[in-house]
Amino acid sequence: MTFTDPGTLTPVLTDAFDAPRSWTLETYRDRGGYRGLERALTMEPSAVVETVKASGLRGRGGAGFPTGLKWSFLPPPDGGPRYLVVNADESEPGTCKDIPLLLANPHALVEGMAITSWAIGGEHAFVYLRGETVHVYRRLLKAVREAREAGLIGQGVGPDGAFNLEITVHAGAGAYICGEETALLDSLEGLRGQPRLKPPFPAVAGLYARPTVVNNVESVASVPGILANGDDWFTAMGTERSTGHGMFSISGHVVNPGQFEAPFGITMRELIEMAGGIRPGHRLKFWTPGGSSTPILTEEHLDVPLDYESVGQAGSMLATRALQVFDETVSVVRVISRWTDFYQHESCGKCTPCREGTFWMKQVMHRLEDGRGLPTDVDLLLEVSANIAGRSFCALGDASATPIQSGIQHFRDEFEAGCTTPARELFPYEASAIFDKAGAL
Repeated sequence: MTFTDPGTLTPVLTDAFDAPRSWTLETYRDRGGYRGLERALTMEPSAVVETVKASGLRGRGGAGFPTGLKWSFLPPPDGGPRYLVVNADESEPGTCKDIPLLLANPHALVEGMAITSWAIGGEHAFVYLRGETVHVYRRLLKAVREAREAGLIGQGVGPDGAFNLEITVHAGAGAYICGEETALLDSLEGLRGQPRLKPPFPAVAGLYARPTVVNNVESVASVPGILANGDDWFTAMGTERSTGHGMFSISGHVVNPGQFEAPFGITMRELIEMAGGIRPGHRLKFWTPGGSSTPILTEEHLDVPLDYESVGQAGSMLATRALQVFDETVSVVRVISRWTDFYQHESCGKCTPCREGTFWMKQVMHRLEDGRGLPTDVDLLLEVSANIAGRSFCALGDASATPIQSGIQHFRDEFEAGCTTPARELFPYEASAIFDKAGAL
């Protein structure tokens, strides 16, 4: 089966979302689950890596780095352990694809972890899950237990009994910084979650100072389909450099928000139409292609193909495909002020630009939101954010600066209006609410 029309949805990971008890091993196997693992275990590990490289699968956690290439960075085996760590610490405002995937289809991740571990020569894999999602934690634990009881993972599995794999599901304490791969590794080791100095990179010295692959949930969950159906099946979807299918999470002022799994290259205009359009009586004002850490886009960008290269050329980043939609009732200043609150709160404090910069940006954003801004505040925001971007220890600093810079670029007049008029007066907050006080639409 091939999917070449960017206007066609491609339910692969989401195919079983509407099936009864979709999270169970029985349902997953009824829909062809674990065929990819079965094939992988008949191949040499290096051949599995080459298959994934040939598919063009890119990391689905934000950066879009080629997945198979990342696996190949591990040094040659030296007799010691090698690890796979799955980053399931999804917590950025607007990003909401991995948690629904784990809730509805956890075995896709378990199978992907088994294939990846076989490919890299690992016998112990970890999932670092955002701990507040207790229901997802329990469901993932059950999926691992089901796979072990069925002989799909554990000791001495596979056609010749040569494959050993244990999977540990770890619940984090809830810190956005632990979405950064090295902070995640420190947290997993029982240390305070703060980014490590690189090099060495995790591929050389990761978990417990051993070679480690750190991948996003969706990245690993996409691997079984490639092994089961072939890399040609995967490359038939998407664009030349952004191949395959991906989950696009649409939230905000659309009629039917939710998950839309489609080939890369689909446009925001098409996705909004599939979501029922902007809520009746309103028009689009701005949107994010990849969550709060990506530069905002406007109506003029609706026909930009949603692939890594095209969105980058448009001045933003595709990242996690967290498509937040805001109509004309929304104050840009208010939205970015809330995002800045988040980044200031979640800054780990390790580096000065992020620790101090997010604090001062928060103060200025609150002044502008309250209508108490100073005439120099807009330029001050640009100066402070420029001193953070590219100068912080990890990408959290860049993430905090990005919405402010792009917001001023597209809506400077609204920021300047904050010197005299509160955002609430310019854009009554009640007008942007999706639900009224009674909970009705």
